[in-house]
Amino acid sequence: MKPFFSSSKSSSSSTSFCESLMEETIQNSQSIINKWDLDASSISTSTSYNRVANLFRDNPLEAKHLLESVNDLQHAMQFIIKDKSTSKLLVRAHNLIQIAIKRLQKEFYTILSGSSYFLDHETMSSSRTSKSSMEDEVSESVMADLKAIADCMIAAGYGRECVKLYKVNRKSVIDQTLFYLGIEKLNSYQVQKMDWELMETKIKNWLSSVKIAVTALFRGERILCNYVFSSSVNIRDSCFSEIANDGALTLFLFPEMVMKFKKLSPEKMFRVLDMYEILCELWDELESIFTFDSMAVVKAQAMASLSKLGDAIRAMLSDFEIAVQKDSSKVVVGGGIHPLTRYVMNYLVFLGDYSGAISDIIVDYSPMSIQMLSESCYLSPTSGDGDSPSSPIVVRLTWLVLVLLCKLNGKAQLYKDVGLSYLFLANNLNYVVLKVRESNLKLLLGSEWISKHEMKVKEYMSKYERTGWSKVVTSIPENLTMEISPSKVKEYFFKFNSSFEEVYRKQTSWVIPDPKLRDHVKISLASKIISIYQAFYEMYQGELDIGTESIVRFAPDDLQNYLSDLFLGASFSDSSMGRSGSYSPSVSTSTSQDR
Repeated sequence: MKPFFSSSKSSSSSTSFCESLMEETIQNSQSIINKWDLDASSISTSTSYNRVANLFRDNPLEAKHLLESVNDLQHAMQFIIKDKSTSKLLVRAHNLIQIAIKRLQKEFYTILSGSSYFLDHETMSSSRTSKSSMEDEVSESVMADLKAIADCMIAAGYGRECVKLYKVNRKSVIDQTLFYLGIEKLNSYQVQKMDWELMETKIKNWLSSVKIAVTALFRGERILCNYVFSSSVNIRDSCFSEIANDGALTLFLFPEMVMKFKKLSPEKMFRVLDMYEILCELWDELESIFTFDSMAVVKAQAMASLSKLGDAIRAMLSDFEIAVQKDSSKVVVGGGIHPLTRYVMNYLVFLGDYSGAISDIIVDYSPMSIQMLSESCYLSPTSGDGDSPSSPIVVRLTWLVLVLLCKLNGKAQLYKDVGLSYLFLANNLNYVVLKVRESNLKLLLGSEWISKHEMKVKEYMSKYERTGWSKVVTSIPENLTMEISPSKVKEYFFKFNSSFEEVYRKQTSWVIPDPKLRDHVKISLASKIISIYQAFYEMYQGELDIGTESIVRFAPDDLQNYLSDLFLGASFSDSSMGRSGSYSPSVSTSTSQDR
């Protein structure tokens, strides 16, 4: 007799169990899968189901059952895959999975293409607090549906088909969004044919778009891609790279192309600085988004553009310095503020607003040693009001101011009147100090720098008063206690009249633009001239012979009125103190541009 449990009997029981399990799984899955068969539209029972445009949105429970059916079939197939006797069941299961996958592909595409608002990169990358609770729920639901389908298709061996659908759809979204943002791919020929107005328009557009592109577009796509394909690091790596590479390269190539513009004069530097700053600002975000090795080319392009921008800024700073040194413009009438002074200081004020970026760019800049600048009293050993060594930007700004002041000293020597030379120097240095005090330059150059140069302004004004009015002051005797004869009194009055008239007539066209400095000078002159003249006038006017009153041409009050009318100039205007000046050094053909 054979044993009750023979080996053939055991094998038959195992096969029977596997077949039974597989058969049951197929039966359970068949109804739900066939219900959503895209090719079964001719069957009356399936027609109404296939009219559902979005299964996951309109019937989430059925969608869940469909996914479960595919997973169940896949697990059952893996369980009996080694048993050849179940090959027919495997074929039936495989066919059912193909029907389900076809439906899932359709659903995946429908969700991607029909839920663009809820997959919007701004929504994806923004914090939840900035969105309504309903938007949050829908966005999370859409993402969860995409992830569920992707997980199911990848597990069933259809990851390639799923990824292909995703890449085509999302790359078109990236490309379309960049197009709407105005991001375009330029070549050297196009750049060199542009005029600056068009180029500046494109730069402004890029500046307003690049932050959106990085922090919303690419960051949002990275979040979505990582979530949908969280089950496979390799898939999300390659998927995001293929979607984002082309658009990101176009975005970060733009600054490098701008640097090929035919004439980047110093006035255009602020646009270049804007591009440099925003790339620096976005760098950490950029590195966190493009982390894959396959996207190293994107970071390399961004770094190349950053390097090109830095090179251009260094070159334009040097061009600016050379332009100031070579300026050949003439002196201004009346000793007012020279256009070169306005141009340079407004330029430096703007540079001060970019102190961080420029410090990085010119970190190794040293036109002369700090010690030499310190000895010349134009730079203190510390930067600003702190105790740290002078930073590169402080050294560079101090040097450029010094270049300007040296140039102004040379222009002052062109005046024939020494007093006017000192007035010119006082006006222009005072303007320099005011621009420093009223801007970010104050924090960079420091209070010590300002104090030293304010003292220099006072020194220039003192020299102006001494050289410009000494003839008037010395026309009155210092010692009024000594006895003076009537004839000598007449002589003093005549001498004062002529000297005052001469100086006054000469200086009616001279200007002091700053009201505070102007009032200070008038008060100082009044104390030196009017007080002495009034004492002399009150003491000796009555001693003059009858009929000689005409000798006394000026009463003390008259002098005060005359002095009040001085230093206003004929056509003084400070309109160029605004953001955009109309002057540039004579070696440059461009005008200042607004940032």
